[in-house]
Amino acid sequence: MRIAIATVALLVALASPSVALASSQSRAVASGNSLQEPVTGIPYQGYTPPGFTSTGTQAVAAAESNATMLALHRHMHPLFVKPLVWNGQIWAVDFAYGSRIVAEVDETRNAHVTRVWTGPQAAAVWARGHYAPIFDSPWVVVPFALLFLVPFLDLRRLVRLRHLDALVVLSFLLSYWLFNNAHFEAAVWLAYPPLVYLLVRMLGIGLRAPKSDGGLAPWLSPRVLGIGLLILVAARVVLSLVDGLVIDVGYASVIGASHAIHGQPLYYAATGHPDTYGPIAYLAYVPFVLLFPWHGSWDSLPAAHAASLTFDLATVVGLVLLGRRLRPGREGLRLGLALGWAWAACPFTLMGLMEHSNDGLVAMLSVFALLAFSSPAARGALLGLATAAKFSPGALLPLFAGRRDRGLKGAVVCIASFAAVLVVSIGLYLPSGGLAEFYNHTIGFQINRIDVFSPWGMHPGLAPLQKVLEVAAVALALAVAVERRPRTLVQVCALAAAVTIAIQLPATHWFYYYIIWFVPFVLVAVLGRATDAAPAVDERRGRTIEIVPNDQRAPALVGG
Repeated sequence: MRIAIATVALLVALASPSVALASSQSRAVASGNSLQEPVTGIPYQGYTPPGFTSTGTQAVAAAESNATMLALHRHMHPLFVKPLVWNGQIWAVDFAYGSRIVAEVDETRNAHVTRVWTGPQAAAVWARGHYAPIFDSPWVVVPFALLFLVPFLDLRRLVRLRHLDALVVLSFLLSYWLFNNAHFEAAVWLAYPPLVYLLVRMLGIGLRAPKSDGGLAPWLSPRVLGIGLLILVAARVVLSLVDGLVIDVGYASVIGASHAIHGQPLYYAATGHPDTYGPIAYLAYVPFVLLFPWHGSWDSLPAAHAASLTFDLATVVGLVLLGRRLRPGREGLRLGLALGWAWAACPFTLMGLMEHSNDGLVAMLSVFALLAFSSPAARGALLGLATAAKFSPGALLPLFAGRRDRGLKGAVVCIASFAAVLVVSIGLYLPSGGLAEFYNHTIGFQINRIDVFSPWGMHPGLAPLQKVLEVAAVALALAVAVERRPRTLVQVCALAAAVTIAIQLPATHWFYYYIIWFVPFVLVAVLGRATDAAPAVDERRGRTIEIVPNDQRAPALVGG
């Protein structure tokens, strides 16, 4: 309850300085507060941009005379052409068929064609390879990938599902490698087999009867894990600071925080759509923008650096504490350090940190919810904060509320605290158009956006299968609320991972940052034992009992 009250108090404290001003939606948004695009138009076709030696007319002529574009013209007509300047450096001539971008021709300043992009890569600039240059270096990815395997490795029993689980998580790197080398469609399809495997595996752990599986490998002592974790964390901090790239979602959170501080609306008409998240995705950045004010441009954005580092370090600490919560004594410390190590070595959590995404906020709140899981009010409030940031975690509410540790009263308290945080945070920052406008800016935009990084985005004909997966995801989220026997926290984590993955499978937009959302749950489910932290409530007598494996029960006298 103290954690829940502190969470709500923090929410109110973050919001209170700007509530009065934010309620006045008539205030104009300061210039430059939109998500800046590197592409700019030209005033007229004959215009020569500064530093260029060709006009827009010459750029269009060069693009249309390219062999690829001549072939495209024969299949699609008419094509609407628009010459643009990319980052003040090159021409980017876009070709649209109806409302859809079907091609882009890149040219030098003197209108010499260098590259022609068609299909999904014409519309998705980020899908053209070389996405994160420093992270993509084999000197970064390979050591972290190998170190990620260390906590899972059991040299005594090489044939273990745990080893396969770790390799499957790393198999997303194959999809990412193809994506980074502009093999777009293959990259999209290869992201889904590991998602399906992890979904099935997590359901198996979450639904089967608890049993002991041997635990962590004995050669990993707390000292080895502790020293390794410190080295990994230090390396992550250095790489985060060296990589000055901040992707659009991190930049959007900085913009939203600046709006909250200055009493401007969080939801407004803007290019780039920086207002598609819940209020917590912006309010969580307020302390960092207060320390490192935003100057209205896409510069180094130290506030985004500080925020992503804070979320990451808090997640590591939370996982270490969670391991100590799951097991007593030295074994708990060892498990916690192993969880922290696996998070710190995971290449995809590193990528999110180096690109300064805001997805680390969801992971941090998820780990905090697990730490506070014994309190229905606390876990409901923390899940509410995660939902008020990115919406998708709301699918975990049936699982979190359905736990029988406090009976019907516990479920009601969990749902009530979840709803209170969600209603308060959204209500404080509703735009002038109310819930309808809020929905259109956030969930509605995300659902109806045109995207390509999914089979459903690339191939609209797969829409019926997408609908089936959506219905199945909702059914699974509701079904896991039914608890036939008391579940351990490890089993809850496994089911939380399964639900999160099930929600991601039919999403029109999926990207590697979304792995961060379910990684904490997967790590606990795989590295922990299903028998870890299995307190339940004996509803007949209202007393706490402890579930232990069959092979660990002490003998008892008959009738004792």
